[in-house]
Amino acid sequence: MRKLQTFLTIVFALLTFITFAQNNNLMMYVGTYTEDSNSKGIYIYYFNQEYGTVIGLLSSAIATNPSFITLSPDGKHLYAVSEYNNGLQGAHSLHLSENKSKVEYFVFHSTALKESYKEEPKQAGADPCHIVADDKYVITANYTGGDISVFSLDAKGRLQPEVQNIAFEGKTPERVAHIHCIIPTPDKKYILATDLGNDRVYRFRYNKKARKNAEVLTAQRVAYEVSDGQGPRHLTFSKDGRFAYLINELGGECVVLSYRKGKLKEVQRIMADEGGGRGSADIHISPDGRFLYTSHRLKKDGIAIFAIDPEKGTLSKIGYQHTGIHPRNFGITPNGKYLLVACRDDNKIQVFERNEATGELTETAQVIEVDRPTCIVFGKSN
Repeated sequence: MRKLQTFLTIVFALLTFITFAQNNNLMMYVGTYTEDSNSKGIYIYYFNQEYGTVIGLLSSAIATNPSFITLSPDGKHLYAVSEYNNGLQGAHSLHLSENKSKVEYFVFHSTALKESYKEEPKQAGADPCHIVADDKYVITANYTGGDISVFSLDAKGRLQPEVQNIAFEGKTPERVAHIHCIIPTPDKKYILATDLGNDRVYRFRYNKKARKNAEVLTAQRVAYEVSDGQGPRHLTFSKDGRFAYLINELGGECVVLSYRKGKLKEVQRIMADEGGGRGSADIHISPDGRFLYTSHRLKKDGIAIFAIDPEKGTLSKIGYQHTGIHPRNFGITPNGKYLLVACRDDNKIQVFERNEATGELTETAQVIEVDRPTCIVFGKSN
């Protein structure tokens, strides 16, 4: 009887451990540059967020320069840019298998040159570098094109041809628009777009229920303007939606903005970059909403760490973690225990353990080797 009880205890412990491990296994999707690279496109891994370990590479999918990727709200589709400026630019929709471990098929639609742009010195849709999606539309920010592309989705989440293109003029003949990021506001009523070339953040009303042939993005206005030469790049919102945080690529500053009913108001500007590389890149907030992180390239590559005042939304710098070369995008696991950095020019993803009390980062021995990684997205596993 005692042996049976011991056996059942061991079996129960094993089943508990397996269930615990499975519940903490994430799908990790990695976007890359395929040009001048051995990368195939998008890579799919199992990553355990409790122990900070990669369980294995599950599959890869051929896609051209998918430098930025995002998941559909239901986790059944991946959407990716195709970052080119030679007529090959566009967006991909990739349908995932039932267990989300591989891509079953994909659809591509171009953001490339249109009839109305043939006489223009720049191509429409050139170098899409950021993408967002819901269950109705996919929107890309096109850096060299200086414009935004809006695509509709069919009932199965497959990308349909472009339904709207919004081009931006430069402030002066010498300055051109460079749209770098698209992000919906927390209330889902507006879309914000950063313009690195014109030092502006634009706001559009988002007409998700727009009828066929009607404009999806309307009522364009300048929501916020930074100092000349700062180069706004990426935006993120606080957990409660009251504050937006903007990282300026060229100036290296992080800007805190209050948000209310579509309006942005500057609260604080604080230096994030420590190397003066003029290559600040990504920005994310920890899942608990207490800490903010920004990535910086070209000189003193690393991650700046800030504590967030929960009432005022303001930032206090508490550290700077060195990383591999060219830390472009990074991701934080949903449980907040690990921060992973895509080090593009080192051909690797670094895994850092995050101190949930202090926000500080510690490099682990875990390194994921992949050619030219640029974007990391976590999803639930079945």
